[in-house]
Amino acid sequence: MFFCANALSVLKERQVLMPDTPGRGPLLEALLESMNDAVLSISLEGRIESWSGAAERLYGYAEEEIIGHPIRELMPVYEVPALAEALAEAKRGTIRPCETTERLRKNGTKTRVEIRRSAIRDERNEIAGILENTKELNWRKSEVPEETQLRLMAQQMPGVVWTTDLDLKITSIWGSGLAPSRMPPKQLIGRSICEYFGCGDRHSTPIVEHEDALQGLSSHFEYQRSNHFLEVHVCALRSASGEVIGTIGIGVDITARKKSEDDIRYQATHDALTGLANYREFIDSLEREVRRADRSRQSFTILLLDLDDLKKINDRHGHLAGNRALKRLSNVMKAHCRSTDLAARYGGDEFAALLIDSDLGMAEHVARRIQTGLQNEEETPSLTVSIGIAVYPQDGRTAPELLEVADQQLYRRKKLLKRRIMTAS
Repeated sequence: MFFCANALSVLKERQVLMPDTPGRGPLLEALLESMNDAVLSISLEGRIESWSGAAERLYGYAEEEIIGHPIRELMPVYEVPALAEALAEAKRGTIRPCETTERLRKNGTKTRVEIRRSAIRDERNEIAGILENTKELNWRKSEVPEETQLRLMAQQMPGVVWTTDLDLKITSIWGSGLAPSRMPPKQLIGRSICEYFGCGDRHSTPIVEHEDALQGLSSHFEYQRSNHFLEVHVCALRSASGEVIGTIGIGVDITARKKSEDDIRYQATHDALTGLANYREFIDSLEREVRRADRSRQSFTILLLDLDDLKKINDRHGHLAGNRALKRLSNVMKAHCRSTDLAARYGGDEFAALLIDSDLGMAEHVARRIQTGLQNEEETPSLTVSIGIAVYPQDGRTAPELLEVADQQLYRRKKLLKRRIMTAS
């Protein structure tokens, strides 16, 4: 049974609840032991002050084990924020009278309970604690209304569900994953869906999908805002007669999944040693650029680079020094290529660069900067690089043709370098 208002008023009149210790009067002691439902009292700091025999039977804790402990020890972690809000409301003078929630037993199992709360007041009639009367619920017997179950499920689902009216004003919003908004759900009610998504353009995603939903069309898409990714489904919200009365949207935060996918994609397209794009990614990008340049009639260039005498570095200084030399060249390439360009490890001691919207003059300028960058390094052994250049469309209109021209030029320059070394020696 639950406390009734008359019984509570009698307790207050006789001052058995306060002021000594919240909830510890003799009449209350007798009443606690006689009730079938679990009764306990807690301070405004959330510590348990009294404990009935029914509470011991429900939770498994003896009175001496639990008195003085935080009430949150009886709660799953996802219910703790609701407790903090209830305590904050009590300090402001408001008691949340009834709640269906989950609690933890001593053995770690969960139980579904319905809680009735009453204020414990001091001699000045100010709230000094909370009295909880707890009734265990049996889901199998449907003691909890279906609507309550649905509300609890919606509140705790790892995503967000919202509804709007015909003007795309939010009429309800549920769920634990309310990204990308920082507003609490109550503050979002009545606001435009544009405010929730932070989108001022009504003709862009995701607003246009909500407009389509008002016409009976469903949409499924991904939406990014800041560092959050949502997978969103939007459709029409209909009345019992089938009339469209708004929209309903479901969003699931897929940020972690997207990061995992990006990590896998990065590993598949980049060289582990240098961090540059790998051979496959360079060839795919080159072929895409050929198709784009063919449509736009824009020029672009490629560089093929060969780190000179890598074998000698490995033989004289070891393979760790050789790996370091490869990374030194890759760092210089990153420093002197634009963000729109693509630097890649072509294979072994060979590298490549795809310079978007460039001509021969720009390609030669980038090549000189890379060579100068290596020459200016203080680290030993000193490094040099041979570079071949090909220009689209002068040197070819396909990826193989451009690579062939750049490779031949690279080969000629390496031969010239060897002749100079032999002459000097």
